Amino acid sequence: MILVTGGTGYIGSHTVKQLLENGYETVVFDSMELGHPEAVLGGQVFTGDLRDADRINAVFDKYPIDAVVHFAAYASVPDSVANPDKYFTNNIAGGLNLVNAMRAHDVKRIIFSSSAATYGEPLHTPITEDHPQNPTNPYGETKLMFEKILKWYDVAYGIKSVSLRYFNASGADPEGRIGEDHEPEGHLIPLVLQVPLGRRDHVKVFGLDWDTPDGSCVRDYIHVTDLAQAHLLSLKALEGGAQTTAYNLGNGDGQSVKQVIEAAEEVVGKKIKWEPAERRAGDPAKLVASSDKLQKGLGWKPLYAELHTIIEHAWAWHSAHPRGYAK
Repeated sequence: MILVTGGTGYIGSHTVKQLLENGYETVVFDSMELGHPEAVLGGQVFTGDLRDADRINAVFDKYPIDAVVHFAAYASVPDSVANPDKYFTNNIAGGLNLVNAMRAHDVKRIIFSSSAATYGEPLHTPITEDHPQNPTNPYGETKLMFEKILKWYDVAYGIKSVSLRYFNASGADPEGRIGEDHEPEGHLIPLVLQVPLGRRDHVKVFGLDWDTPDGSCVRDYIHVTDLAQAHLLSLKALEGGAQTTAYNLGNGDGQSVKQVIEAAEEVVGKKIKWEPAERRAGDPAKLVASSDKLQKGLGWKPLYAELHTIIEHAWAWHSAHPRGYAK
């Protein structure tokens, strides 16, 4: 059985779907603070907070856990800059409770939801896994710290891990069953799509003076289903005896904020109003991944690499669920 922390969230729920479709039994552990229980399409669900050590140990006592896929974390860069205490307490202290429960119950495999935010301002692009890690915000710092914790827990206790450094998760389940729903929403593509849905008047573009071709930030957008597939491949690799490592997860193709807006206009068939805004603290100008290591090491290949396809799947979900999972 696979324990999925944060499994009612956006990436977690898509990964649960992939695990179930590939014959795994799952139990989701989630505080329900930010997720949506309706997004979990099967398996068991256990409500709890990782900051409560007794509660997470109770899951290991109740279920025969073979491996862990760890998503549960606060994940907003601006919020982390304003409230670093919240991020270190939840993402680090809660994560320690999780790996200590694994240790106590002799569970030796974990897939960790890390982030490109561990790299900070890139020295070169595309970013490879050996790029220096120098986060520019507390969120990225918590992800880097937990990667280091996992390294030393392997040395001391033999817990093997794969850390997946995401770039910008995007899109929705191609079958349309689940999708993206954050409150407040902080991801660019759903924010852009809220304009044609009438949920907002315009989308903000944070900074037009970045060192990029059109002055707006450049990011590497990766389909959430491709992310989920990488978790499945990582789990199988650990089951086969793979050693602790880290992989980037991106398409290797950067798109600017303005390019995303233009692509969304083409998908929805109407103009999308945007307005310039001040730069946000902690934002790098450009983040683009090299996923060569993942492709060569695990045979991963994105199925939905094209930006228009990502936005089409997102639009199908959001237009069918304009209020997300709200009834």
